[in-house]
Amino acid sequence: MTRSVPFAKYHGLGNDFLVVDLRGATAALADTTQDLDVVRAACDRQFGVGGDGVLPILPPVSADGDARMRVLNSDGSEAEMCGNGLRCVVKHLWERDPALRAKDAIVVDTGAGPLRCAVTVEGDQVRTVTVDMGRPRLTRAELPMTGPGDERVVEVPIDLAGDDRPRLVTAVSMGNPHAIVFVDSAAESRRLAETVGPALERHAWFPNKTNAEFAHVRSPREIDLWVWERGCGITLACGTGACATVVAACLTGRATAGDEVTVHLPGGDLAITVAPDLSRVLMRGPAAHVFDGDLDVAGTLAATRPVS
Repeated sequence: MTRSVPFAKYHGLGNDFLVVDLRGATAALADTTQDLDVVRAACDRQFGVGGDGVLPILPPVSADGDARMRVLNSDGSEAEMCGNGLRCVVKHLWERDPALRAKDAIVVDTGAGPLRCAVTVEGDQVRTVTVDMGRPRLTRAELPMTGPGDERVVEVPIDLAGDDRPRLVTAVSMGNPHAIVFVDSAAESRRLAETVGPALERHAWFPNKTNAEFAHVRSPREIDLWVWERGCGITLACGTGACATVVAACLTGRATAGDEVTVHLPGGDLAITVAPDLSRVLMRGPAAHVFDGDLDVAGTLAATRPVS
């Protein structure tokens, strides 16, 4: 295990990550960066760097890919996709890899497949990234979810531990699973995310667990959203969650496919557009670089090791 891991700290609307470019790294550095004990230690907000996850950048696997992104959550689990993290990775690639600056778009291989990402640039810095998130998956088999594989789940009653009544859940996958509950106020969305989000994440209907969204629709073009993220807990923003929520709003008549919808998250706003035929979802939002650093692996692991 290598002693030091160079990283760059980024955030997308407060959803923060350690980005590590491993495309030309030694095997020792690649192994250390993706070691789950190291990931958990690095993400510890008291004894480590602090973050919602680590995003290793690896060589592409698809014919058109420019790079591949893994999503390692702060608890050591791996997610298929992360919209806010992807924008951070694209910003990192465009600003630090001269070979990619001449391209119209950067294609990043993810657990949801290759995703095309276009950048808006001011000077030499990426300000916003627009990601073609691909087709939302709507059947139980695609999520995955228990029950008839070809069935959609749209406003189906669900009982959640700690809640005072059944809720209506709509299930959408953006390469990773989401369970969306629409509520009557922004305050209720926050309260439910904090109190019953863990129960929805671990509900028996979702064999791989699920992200849990609690959404208040202000109008067909504005939604307030709080998210309990699988493997992270409450986060300030969730890109795939915003996309899934707007898809769910379109499926339930709360929003219109083809219109851009602003999703208000605790960390800021994302602009989401669902194609009229549900063939793709576009997500537009910012990414910010915070600082670069080197993780002292041995010291961080020792600091976060439980005291016996």
